[in-house]
Amino acid sequence: MKNKKRITVQERDLLALFKAEGLSNKECARRLNRDPSVIGRELKRNSFKASDGRKYYVAIHAQAKADGREWRLAHAKRELKNPDVYDFVTEHLRMGWSPDSIAGNLKSDHPFDKHWWITAETIYRWIYSPKQIKQGWFEYLRRKQKKRKKQTGRKVHRSAIPDRVSINLRPKEVNQRKIFGHWEGDSIEGKGHRNGAHTEVERMSRKILCKKINSLKSEQTITVQKKIFINIPKAARKSTTLDNGRENHCHFKLKELGMETFFADPYSAWQRGTNEHGNWLLRYYFPKGTDFNTVTEEELEEAAEEINNRPRKILGYKTPNEVFNNLLKKEEGVALDY
Repeated sequence: MKNKKRITVQERDLLALFKAEGLSNKECARRLNRDPSVIGRELKRNSFKASDGRKYYVAIHAQAKADGREWRLAHAKRELKNPDVYDFVTEHLRMGWSPDSIAGNLKSDHPFDKHWWITAETIYRWIYSPKQIKQGWFEYLRRKQKKRKKQTGRKVHRSAIPDRVSINLRPKEVNQRKIFGHWEGDSIEGKGHRNGAHTEVERMSRKILCKKINSLKSEQTITVQKKIFINIPKAARKSTTLDNGRENHCHFKLKELGMETFFADPYSAWQRGTNEHGNWLLRYYFPKGTDFNTVTEEELEEAAEEINNRPRKILGYKTPNEVFNNLLKKEEGVALDY
């Protein structure tokens, strides 16, 4: 008999992975011991439409949608003035808008209708209320602070990423995985956010490369990125796409290797899904909470190499190493070995 309980956080993580691998709804249902109709309903209700017009299913967004729906059903009275304002605020928080931008936009779009008016302070108070702290809405703020700091006497420090180029300016052929040598990068954090590993995944072959980082500062990250890319042929290192973390502030130094850098939109991990999946595979070897001071460089590279030598359905059951090497030979005009 199929499980009648609601879909769990863990099941949503697995469903997102299965769909990224191209599995059918029926196969996803079989693996999760669910009825196919349950899977179809979950994808329909909790997927979202991106700017490119396509629908995506990302576990964190699906969970947020489900949590929001449950919350709205459980609360007859909204904490953000009214249902329309609640939906607008929560939707745009997920899009990376600040409370000030949300409040300002509402008043600008509805200058004569106080039904829509709300202050940024009201939104902040809602986010940091005891109930919502448990829901984790503070994670959508730029600073992601669990505790709100006092406004009096606090110096605000804002630092934009220099020479940032949006992913929206990345060539269409790169987006469609038609050009070899374009990567996606990110950092895996270790115990206490003190150390970790930087990973880079090539978009066409899914080959993953990684090295330890002793701190999550930008100087350390760019040093490790250079170590990763310096040993790769120029034909295989054209660009990398990163997130908006502070550790990527020195990205422009990759120009020394002839590489371009692009940045995903805020809170849009799905735009770097290749890297997200690569990190997910690496987490099997180094789960959250791992102290990377106890991990050697050799152990990290061995784990990556094991992943790179594993046949993948999305690659026609070839390994990332096989696909990478064949694409490199093709790029350099060498006859392929099939």
